[in-house]
Amino acid sequence: MNQTDRSAGQRRTFKKIAAIAAGALVVGVGATYTLASWNDAEWIWGGASNGDPGVGTSTFEVVQNTTAPFADVAGNWVNRETNPGDPLRFTANALALTPGDTTYAPVALRTVANSMAASVQLQGAVAATGAPAPQNDAALFSAVRVTIYTAAGAAPPSACTAGFVATGWTPIVTNQPLGTAASAAQSLSASAGSTQHYCFALTLPASTPGVDALQGLKISPAWVFDGQSV
Repeated sequence: MNQTDRSAGQRRTFKKIAAIAAGALVVGVGATYTLASWNDAEWIWGGASNGDPGVGTSTFEVVQNTTAPFADVAGNWVNRETNPGDPLRFTANALALTPGDTTYAPVALRTVANSMAASVQLQGAVAATGAPAPQNDAALFSAVRVTIYTAAGAAPPSACTAGFVATGWTPIVTNQPLGTAASAAQSLSASAGSTQHYCFALTLPASTPGVDALQGLKISPAWVFDGQSV
């Protein structure tokens, strides 16, 4: 084979290799556009920060206990949201006061399980309502004076009864007309976490003008604790 034939053969071989390489390049480039792809999606929903499902509202409820002496029993805690509410259990002389006498009655407040904490403010007394309507003689209502003590704790510092001892209690109303509101609010912990005790002391002052004319009269004062969640 002469030099001319060898040159022609080399050119033909080079063209075949170039053609094959070019074809591989085309296949290689095409493959980059036909690879399968992976997909990923991220969902979110309205769950609470502690892992509980959904979004909802809080609860708020204050209950009372008028047992005397105080007994922290589940059935003694009740919810009374309209006048007149649960009756206070005043000491035995409540219906037979003579000038200078004082009668006592306790009540305790707390929140219920799962309730928010509360701030409670005792309002002044009004005439109780009901059917039949309780007796409310205006003259006696005006004459009677009220002192109200409060204390926090699992049990009251002392019994709210005859011979009451005020040690450990804080007065929030002191010898005032029945319509007087408390001077301060009290706090109740969330979820029945604390108990606030109150002792109501009603006195018929001996110095009341014309006190003799008040014989045989009756009153039925009703109080409300305005509670607000905190």
